Amino acid sequence: MIEIKDIHKAFNGRDILMGINGTFKPGDTSLIIGGSGTGKSVLLKSMIGIVKPEKGQILYDGRDFHNSDEETRKTIRREMGVLFQGGALFDSKTVLENVKFPLDMLTDMSEKEKIDRAEFCLKRVELDNAGGRMPSEISGGMKKRVGIARAIVMNPKYLFCDEPNSGLDPLTSVKIDDLIKEITDEFNITTIVITHDMNSVIGIGEKIMFLYKGKKLWEGDSNNIRTSTVPELNEFIFANKLLQEMRG
Repeated sequence: MIEIKDIHKAFNGRDILMGINGTFKPGDTSLIIGGSGTGKSVLLKSMIGIVKPEKGQILYDGRDFHNSDEETRKTIRREMGVLFQGGALFDSKTVLENVKFPLDMLTDMSEKEKIDRAEFCLKRVELDNAGGRMPSEISGGMKKRVGIARAIVMNPKYLFCDEPNSGLDPLTSVKIDDLIKEITDEFNITTIVITHDMNSVIGIGEKIMFLYKGKKLWEGDSNNIRTSTVPELNEFIFANKLLQEMRG
């Protein structure tokens, strides 16, 4: 379980996050939504340790991430899996080598054990025949699946996905959403997805947090978001539906 308590963050005197609170449970696919500049990416960076909040706590199963000793922080980081927005694959490494990379860096497993684990994760995302290919030889949707395989290769307790559907067509986006949901359920991971895609919100949003100008304005799930009485959230939903219809 991840708990965020009264998180504040500012850059150059400008408040980006103002008193954010929330709880994210194992086995739930939790979404953080909002328009550009609302603070959702800064919140994600705070949660994975790229930036440090000026105030507040981020607790991983009761462990205060930013206010613990270095050994505890390292332990928590090893329990995280991250799917970056652009995939962040190494162009010079094969698909298998990309997935295996965290094991090379962070474990003392034998080479055979690392290869077996990487191949297992590739099979789980239905890419068991792609291990020898280079990132330049696969599609955008396949790159996202490789990114998911790499994110789960360390068997994480916590999975963070930053705009996993960015740049994908609607059908591929649904497949990526379904895969994230399946993996979350299968391994009982605490999963947090940063997105602005309303299809993802309706499809897999078991818990949804809406940020607006650095504040949490609404929290709920995919069933009750349609009946929201928060004007800013309704405007966000309408704008996204309109954009999808124009693209569509």
